[in-house]
Amino acid sequence: MSTRRNFLLQTALGMAATTMGPLAATAAVSGRSDKAQLPVGMAGYTFAKFNLDQAIAIMNRVNIKNISVKDIQLPLNSSEEKIKEVLGKFSAAGIHVYAVGVIYMKTKQAVDEAFEYARRVGVPLIVGVPTPDLLDYTEEKIKTYNIRLAVHNHGPEDALYPGPKNAYDLIKNRDPRLGLCLDIGHATRAGEAPDKAVLAYKNRIFDLHIKDVSAAAKDGKAIELGRGVIDFKKLVGALDKINYQGVCSIEYEKDMSDPLPGIAESAGYFRGVIHALNS
Repeated sequence: MSTRRNFLLQTALGMAATTMGPLAATAAVSGRSDKAQLPVGMAGYTFAKFNLDQAIAIMNRVNIKNISVKDIQLPLNSSEEKIKEVLGKFSAAGIHVYAVGVIYMKTKQAVDEAFEYARRVGVPLIVGVPTPDLLDYTEEKIKTYNIRLAVHNHGPEDALYPGPKNAYDLIKNRDPRLGLCLDIGHATRAGEAPDKAVLAYKNRIFDLHIKDVSAAAKDGKAIELGRGVIDFKKLVGALDKINYQGVCSIEYEKDMSDPLPGIAESAGYFRGVIHALNS
């Protein structure tokens, strides 16, 4: 069988795994050792047009069990009762809330609120965008709370952190709990290949937003994984090489009013790449 045909077969196996039960899905993609597993998650922004119950239902359909919660699902000013309610719903569905964000921080008060929010939710990681002038203050809060913060890059339109290097250069000599959330789509549009970014900033990559884009340019559009320009085989290979310990969270920004087909295709493709490279 040709390499291409074999890869497509393995990808199809991964796509099928998105519709199987948890045990079957694990078996379909378990070419890795437990230590080397790449857990798939969701970035909460994907569900901007859905309520909590709808978001959980979609995640269950595609067997994704990790989420970085956005304030869409759980507002920053939520009461303890609201936090308990939301976390209870995720827990009942077998979904692990591993982070909060993206949270934008333009003032010290916003930094304070972000860390208090993360503490009350009980997560060890904030995906955030503190302005560069607030990095000293953010670092103080990291030390106080012992909660990590991953700076998110937002592409060529972003004046602060268009690519991961813009953030990395400002944090590389700071507390090791201050790192990056590498958005691979925005990085690609900003001119940084995701696999090379993984290898370059390895110790500081705490989280990943997984997406594909139609072009490695400012006007590149969000598209289903595998249909765009990102080389996912190289990305997964780089993640293996650095022994990445975080979650690979899909942030699906196409067809946001009807994302389930695209999420299923994207999750299946990504799992298929993992399986193909580890079988």
